Amino acid sequence: MSGMNFPVNRQIWLRFVEVVKAFVTSNVGGKAIWLSIALIALLLGVNGFNVVNSYVGRDFMSAIAERDQKTFIWQGILYVGVFAVSTVVAVLHRYAEDNLGILFREWLTKHSINGYIENRTYYRLKVEGDVENPDERIADDVRTYTVTTLSIVLMLLNASVTVIAFSGVLWTISPPLFFIAITYALLGSILAIKFGRPLIDLNSKQLDKEADFRSALIHVRANAESIALSRREGRLKVRLLQRVDALADNLRQTFVVSRNLNFFSTGYFNLVQIIPIIIVAPLFFQAKVEFGVVTQSAMAFAQLVGAFSLIVSQFGTISSFTAVLSRLNRLWEAMDHPHDGIDSKIEIIETTDRQITYENLTLRSLDNDRLLLKSLSLSIPHGTRLLITGPNEDAKLALFRATASIFDRGEGKIIRPSLDSIRFLPQRAYLYPGTLRELLMRSGEEHTVSDERMLTTMRELGLGAVLSRVGGLDVEQDWESLLSLGEEQTLAFTRLVLAAPQFAFLDRVYTALKPDQAAQLLLMLSLNSITYVALDEATNMPRLYDAILEIEVDGSWKVRNN
Repeated sequence: MSGMNFPVNRQIWLRFVEVVKAFVTSNVGGKAIWLSIALIALLLGVNGFNVVNSYVGRDFMSAIAERDQKTFIWQGILYVGVFAVSTVVAVLHRYAEDNLGILFREWLTKHSINGYIENRTYYRLKVEGDVENPDERIADDVRTYTVTTLSIVLMLLNASVTVIAFSGVLWTISPPLFFIAITYALLGSILAIKFGRPLIDLNSKQLDKEADFRSALIHVRANAESIALSRREGRLKVRLLQRVDALADNLRQTFVVSRNLNFFSTGYFNLVQIIPIIIVAPLFFQAKVEFGVVTQSAMAFAQLVGAFSLIVSQFGTISSFTAVLSRLNRLWEAMDHPHDGIDSKIEIIETTDRQITYENLTLRSLDNDRLLLKSLSLSIPHGTRLLITGPNEDAKLALFRATASIFDRGEGKIIRPSLDSIRFLPQRAYLYPGTLRELLMRSGEEHTVSDERMLTTMRELGLGAVLSRVGGLDVEQDWESLLSLGEEQTLAFTRLVLAAPQFAFLDRVYTALKPDQAAQLLLMLSLNSITYVALDEATNMPRLYDAILEIEVDGSWKVRNN
């Protein structure tokens, strides 16, 4: 499809089939199958009552035309009864559809979250930048995907049943009218595709532009204090207004295409009401059919054309669905191929030895392949406290990330214990919302350390005042608004001490701490047999290190014992 930024190809539709198949065979697949069976049964019921309605309505209108009061009353009662029963069936059908939809959405959202969080996919997608707004795709696109998938499948089933049910009705009234209905729907579908084709690309762009706008608003809320203190409101306002302009401009283009499509579809469906009457009315004038047959033919023709005209009536929905399908396929592809597009020759070897070794490790920048670190060969035995310093900040950070397996541009070997034996502490501590117990211990390990040990460690690290403010280990708090930067960093050290890894990598963690606080925390690590490797300036507490690795701007390096 020319002019589109993404391919709507066979691979995408195969992925669609795979997702539906995985859902059916999942742990909720049994419930989904029963709901699907109920939906099909109710769908058949709805269409069956529509056919019955066409005949009851025919006799009802004929009774009016013939002034037959007795038949009119009887057919009227029957008409109301059929409407009542068909209403109950239609409501139950919608209820079953809603339940199947939320079941599908819940399963697919959890499935996508697992793929997004596992193997640090969330980090890789952010670094590579190939997939825009993955969070919006999981939250909003999955919702649209599940709801629309179910809706389209049901529409196709309903259309198939309607074609079967009303083809016979229309054929018995007038065979030429039956062929006119098919030809009319075919031509209408071709023209609808011609007028509405640009909507697919526009809908895809709109989803990203809306997500960009929401992201900018979230940024303002998350950084409200910093923005207020730095008085940067003007620049942020311009940025927000630019996002609004972008989404509004794209939306206007969408409206233009939708307007042209609506001109066609409105006229198309208006003609549906008059065509069968034009064909059948002469038969009534010649007394070859009853008056009720005229109204029945109009109903049957409309049902049949509607069944064949899903592209015309639902092109907006289909175009949005196609855009969502392509966007989610790109996200799932990135999840399935964690190293797609990355040319890495760094070999990570996990060992049970209590040391970290770099063999001829060379690191390059992600953006322009610039040399950051050249042929580093170094062993860090357990117990050797290492300071990594020098003017090459990019190289130090790349080494920190490469050891954590989140940076893989380069070549060489990293031989280390498993990541369960190493902890990495970034410059700004990450404290997610939750209880203090959840914050201090990893998921599933909340009760592996006694409450007394947690509380004692916090007091030893100077967090007694924090304990009195938070209300205990099991009270949820918004930690970023409750704690100072120094308290946040100290709490991260507490988490490190309780985890008791063999090694700890520290990225400029002292910026929010006083020198005596930092020294106390490092001594606490040593007392707990945690070997630390720190990225910092050489002037910061060199006495607390056994060796110093200096990395120069050109990527060269040297090690000296302290």
